[in-house]
Amino acid sequence: MIKIGDMLMLEQKYSIQKEKFKCMVVEMEPGCVYIDFPINLDTGKLAFLIDGTQLDVTISTEDQAVYVFGSEVLGKVKGRIPMIQLSLPHRDNFVKIQRRQYVRLDVTLDAAIHPEYAEFTPFRALTEDISAGGASIRLIKGATVQSASQLFLWIALPLKSGEIHYLRLRSKVIRVTEKDHGNMLLHVQFLEPTKNDVQTLMRFIFEKQVDLKKKGLYV
Repeated sequence: MIKIGDMLMLEQKYSIQKEKFKCMVVEMEPGCVYIDFPINLDTGKLAFLIDGTQLDVTISTEDQAVYVFGSEVLGKVKGRIPMIQLSLPHRDNFVKIQRRQYVRLDVTLDAAIHPEYAEFTPFRALTEDISAGGASIRLIKGATVQSASQLFLWIALPLKSGEIHYLRLRSKVIRVTEKDHGNMLLHVQFLEPTKNDVQTLMRFIFEKQVDLKKKGLYV
């Protein structure tokens, strides 16, 4: 269920402060996983967890199911990269929970809208907001999706590492609403995005949130 490269969300069980941390699985052994040093989602800074800290760990699997399991910090390991060792219980101790609502971020991104079955002419647009589950797109005057129920959204996500990820997201049209001055918003839900697409979207949103927090523009 857990593989190297998976992203984990950590919460301390017995802490008064409800802090959340994000990390990645970098190595595995029977009964334990090794993670990179987690990042505090509120501050964007590295977190240094004390040995013996009890954690609730959340993971999203390839089929987008969400599981939580209890874990403990076993120690720190020096290697090619500094790592933290966490205990890993048997999968029978994983608890499946209802998938959480994805965080939606107001952000303007260049996008392209393509039909699934040639119902309309492809056109360029800008996003109004985006999450790992869907997006709202500003429709320019004259642009129409007619009666299309599904389409493809193309977007480019620039990450802080310098990488640019180009995503082609098959999407379902949820509704079209009027914003202001006659401008329209197209609301879409992503249909079965790949695990890599979801993680890339979540990483992009997280990085943007950290930047906005540093500027005092995001609460």
